[in-house]
Amino acid sequence: MALTTIEVVSFGYLHGTPPEATVVLDLRRHFRDPHVDPALREQTAHDLPVRQAVLATPGIRELIAGTALLADAYDAGPTAAPLIIAVGCAGGRHRAATVAMALARRLAKTGATVRLTHRDLGKPVVDR
Repeated sequence: MALTTIEVVSFGYLHGTPPEATVVLDLRRHFRDPHVDPALREQTAHDLPVRQAVLATPGIRELIAGTALLADAYDAGPTAAPLIIAVGCAGGRHRAATVAMALARRLAKTGATVRLTHRDLGKPVVDR
């Protein structure tokens, strides 16, 4: 493995500038937001119903698998350097955090050293 570490960071665009990253996944426009469901609005990716809703969204599992393949491509490069994958949605509490968790778990299974950070998961719900 050429990569020393893979950092996966979830964040919300409504809470500020995206973190500096090698790869940024923007989930805002292509994947439905659980925030619109009043039963899920105050919950986060730490709650099973949120994770189930996000992971059941068409295309999400393929995005996670594709991003893992993208990490493999970076790993094939000749330079040992950290890879930072930032995953963003509107508030950072539902889609981004769930995808970041699933991606980090998948990458860790390959033997990579993975650090997962949720920049905005604990911040208040943002109503747009």
